[in-house]
Amino acid sequence: MITINEDACIGCGACEATCSKVFKINEQGKSEVISQSDSACAKNAAENCPTQAIEVK
Repeated sequence: MITINEDACIGCGACEATCSKVFKINEQGKSEVISQSDSACAKNAAENCPTQAIEVK
C-alpha cells in the first residue's frame, strides 16, 4: 500500500519526477497516489522525498 501524508507533503514534485506512473501533484499542490502498481518505483520516490511524506507498506 502506497500512501501520502498530506500534512507532511510540500508539493515539491520529486515523487512525480521519480515515479510518474504512481504519483502526481493534484490541484491542491500536494502529491497524490494514482496507482498502486509499482511499489519498487514508489519506494525509490519515498527515499527521495525531502519530507518523508511517502509510506510504502
